[in-house]
Amino acid sequence: MPRIPKLVPPAIVVGTALLTAACGSGGGKPAAASGTAPSYGASSGQAAPSSPGTGAVVDVGSSPLGQLLVDGAGRTLYLFEADKGTSSVCDGPCAQAWPPLLTTGAPTAGTGATTADLGTTTRKDGTTEVTYHGHPLYYYVGDSKTGDTTGQGLNQFGAKWYVLAPSGDKIDNS
Repeated sequence: MPRIPKLVPPAIVVGTALLTAACGSGGGKPAAASGTAPSYGASSGQAAPSSPGTGAVVDVGSSPLGQLLVDGAGRTLYLFEADKGTSSVCDGPCAQAWPPLLTTGAPTAGTGATTADLGTTTRKDGTTEVTYHGHPLYYYVGDSKTGDTTGQGLNQFGAKWYVLAPSGDKIDNS
């Protein structure tokens, strides 16, 4: 008599997919300094600058949420409400799910972004993270393509995550 396999409950399938997306196994490092897009869904936890002395680009893009900050490749950037001033508190597993926008040179403002709002902060691991209007900037590994904003409003690692308007303020449409 043939054996009928048990069906895997949908919650397990979804949970496994989310865990795989957050932890990743591809070893790809998001390249942020030259504006090249990070490797979403397969992050090693830290966005690695692609070439020495190259400044990250912060630009403005359009989305259903309105005008928001993106990197030079159009990938959405986020702020973390738990950060205090320009200091990042997102490291370890947090930085695996929310890789920082790193730079090895002075960051550059693209069209619509304000040069005076750009800055940097030194992370605990010694890398340099880009800030805008005093907020350290991050990607979200759940964003799979340019224009995605799937991290908007998520409450993870002790606080909420938001996209930023060109003014540097969070966009909160909830």
